[in-house]
Amino acid sequence: MEKYESILSNVARYVELSDDEKQKFISIIKTTRIKKRQFVIQPGYKCEYRNYIVKGAVRLFYLDDHGKEHTVSIGIEDWFFTDLYSYTYQQPATYFAEALEDSIIFQMKYDDIEKLCSESHSFCQYFRFIIEKAYANSRKRIVANISKTSEERYWEYAKKYPQIVNRVPQYVIASYLGISAEFLSKIRSRPIKKS
Repeated sequence: MEKYESILSNVARYVELSDDEKQKFISIIKTTRIKKRQFVIQPGYKCEYRNYIVKGAVRLFYLDDHGKEHTVSIGIEDWFFTDLYSYTYQQPATYFAEALEDSIIFQMKYDDIEKLCSESHSFCQYFRFIIEKAYANSRKRIVANISKTSEERYWEYAKKYPQIVNRVPQYVIASYLGISAEFLSKIRSRPIKKS
């Protein structure tokens, strides 16, 4: 059970599980080690798993028609990631998920999670909370992209996620913010504006 302490703590922030529910949950978890730069998800292949980061860092990105990378999300320990459209509709993925560091992830199959949710209201609630949070954060990001400057978005992100900014390559942060790595370097070299 100790091996699963991080994900069980994550669940406990939202719902209370019985010992039997905990056992059922850990029985569907597959532990996977991934090397830096290894892909976990690739376009064209159905995304069968919801992934939880135990150790390491992962980014989700897509390539546009010109071959330019656009980072959609960056995750570290205690974060979930997946190509949500592919996972939900069991269609081919459009994103890549790439390890930014040697990482350990827990993987849970779509069918296994659906079965758990049909058997337990607690799991239904838990996964609903996770999806609602992801959706709310994506809406907030859209509004920030429309209403804030690149500089404001960077400093807001750096303040909220210093552990990511200090750990992930600068080009990944720049891609996430929709700016060039050179422009991000200029932003970082300027004094922080006090608001």
